[in-house]
Amino acid sequence: MEYIDTHAHIDGNEYNQDRETVIGRAREAGCSAIFVPAIDLSSSQRILALCQSHPDFLYPMVGLHPEEVRADWQEQLNAIKLLLHAPATPLIAIGEVGLDYYWSREFEQEQMAAFEEQVRWSIETRLPLMIHCRKAQNEMVTILKRYACDLPGGVFHCFTGNAVEAAQLLQFEQFMLGIGGVLTFKKSHLPEVLSETVPLSRIVLETDSPYMAPVPMRGQRNEPSYVRHIITIMAQAYGVDEERVAEQTTLNAKHLFLHLP
Repeated sequence: MEYIDTHAHIDGNEYNQDRETVIGRAREAGCSAIFVPAIDLSSSQRILALCQSHPDFLYPMVGLHPEEVRADWQEQLNAIKLLLHAPATPLIAIGEVGLDYYWSREFEQEQMAAFEEQVRWSIETRLPLMIHCRKAQNEMVTILKRYACDLPGGVFHCFTGNAVEAAQLLQFEQFMLGIGGVLTFKKSHLPEVLSETVPLSRIVLETDSPYMAPVPMRGQRNEPSYVRHIITIMAQAYGVDEERVAEQTTLNAKHLFLHLP
């Protein structure tokens, strides 16, 4: 069984002691690629170097995460933008970008300006977006609608919403929903929401490692090999075998990010 983890912060300090071992476990579990999102300038630079050392398995993104938007956001973006052109390892997306008003709205306007600028990068470069959104879906959708006809696509990362919210996001035809460990949680409504409203052709798998490990690994450090637990629950929800889930979501990821048929 082959699958792709479309969102794993494998560059994080949490893996400094055993990163290669974690990558090896992912390969053994059937993971054929890990997509690595950035959160700021320093992580963007670090990820490019890391992915260059693992060609054809680790794939980099660059971007400014909404929770990292501060007073210096424009300087951060100016520096990150320089990484868009001719990196040693080709980028597959702009990310992780978006809006997050869960903890604070102190930099609300700055977050919107930073997100919109990176949306324009996506259009200019034809690189898809990896979008993080928490407590800001209406604001995010409003910005995306301004560019809907020009967007190359992307992923709404860590979708945990209801059917109405899913429909609102799926109106952006080139976008997928990123589904991770929350699908496996005991009280999660996602199995019903997805199977009733979202076709498998609009889903990609992700871990958001090291965060939100799936059951039965919940509470532990997450890692890409744990995608197998997500596949199991998704197959049960859709009433198909696990191979079907892995095959379709892998095709979705390859088409969107790697431009493969």
